[in-house]
Amino acid sequence: MGLFDLFKARPKNTAKLAKERLLIIVAQERGAEAMPDYLPLLKRELLEVIRKYVNVDPDAVQVNLEREGSQEVLALSVTLPEK
Repeated sequence: MGLFDLFKARPKNTAKLAKERLLIIVAQERGAEAMPDYLPLLKRELLEVIRKYVNVDPDAVQVNLEREGSQEVLALSVTLPEK
């Protein structure tokens, strides 16, 4: 009987997995809508200016827009390479 159990179809949680993936996609899109459309351009231009002085990886520059109460705060983080 144990050998036949190996060939039985096991129930898959495809609905649960699909729901989790959909929640991730919705959360990402909500985050993208909250960000102004100029942030990618701003990040690219800041990276160009920083590269005039220091050779940095494009992933080393993080630009975030945070809301604090009724104000928006632009946070810029640059990881500089070690010499």
